[in-house]
Amino acid sequence: MADLAVVILTYNEEQHILRALESVASIASEVFVVDSFSTDRTVELARGAGATVLTNTFINQAKQFQWALENAPINASWIMRLDADEVIEPDLAARINEQLPKLGKDVVGVNLKRKHIFLGRWIRHGGRYPLILLRIWRRGYGRVEDRWMDEHIFVWGGRTVTFDGGFADHNLNDLTFFTDKHNRYATREAIEVINYRRGTSTPGVSPGLQDGSSQAAIKRRLKEKFYNRIPYQISTPAYFLYRYFVQLGFLDGKEGLVYHSLQGLWYRFLVGAKVDELENAISGIKDPVAVNAALRRLTGLAIDP
Repeated sequence: MADLAVVILTYNEEQHILRALESVASIASEVFVVDSFSTDRTVELARGAGATVLTNTFINQAKQFQWALENAPINASWIMRLDADEVIEPDLAARINEQLPKLGKDVVGVNLKRKHIFLGRWIRHGGRYPLILLRIWRRGYGRVEDRWMDEHIFVWGGRTVTFDGGFADHNLNDLTFFTDKHNRYATREAIEVINYRRGTSTPGVSPGLQDGSSQAAIKRRLKEKFYNRIPYQISTPAYFLYRYFVQLGFLDGKEGLVYHSLQGLWYRFLVGAKVDELENAISGIKDPVAVNAALRRLTGLAIDP
């Protein structure tokens, strides 16, 4: 078994938590579930499966995970971030057990290749596979960006490598859950766009840190430097057409049509519309503290003034 601590954030994840825990049972020397006061059986199931459960009030993913890093009694040499609806498949588990202990001291992070399962189908096209994400890092050599959306793990002191193997994002909830979740995500991403444009917040990382996944870093730069500067009425349909036809999203069948339409068109359009709505509401405000206070009032999110 690898010398690996797995950290999972939860809120009402009774449908997924045992599956996630079972998928890391062969690789995790420690498992910590950080719960946001679930009202279902999440905590009971996690404790029954042997996980150490901590509770903390949720603000956003970044702050919650950084709280976990600072407060969980982690002793393992390596840390893995796993979402409750994600699964480590047996081939990747075997590779982690075999290769992680052999990594030299110059390696501080490990990227994994995530696939997305939607309505029971693996979405292979439209630029959705593989999504290369840094999910394992050496303890003491990584931290989470302080962002409202799309937070990355940053590392320092060495290089990163990538492991092949099955790593799946497979949420079992229905389309109502999907659209509700992405509506909330759209508000958070809109705040990030406004923060970037106005310089009203920083990602909470210091010079010398590196984004573990070059793919993720490139996508973010393209989004911030180009995509977000184009009117969303143009950028959103253009992005969907590129993703669905040029990147062959149509090969994902009817499930792919639903997914690419919702995630690549509706969601991106919603983000743009929310940015416009919020920008109009704060158009006369120049002071950064007052901007954040207004965004907090408008969105109900606990934005630091």
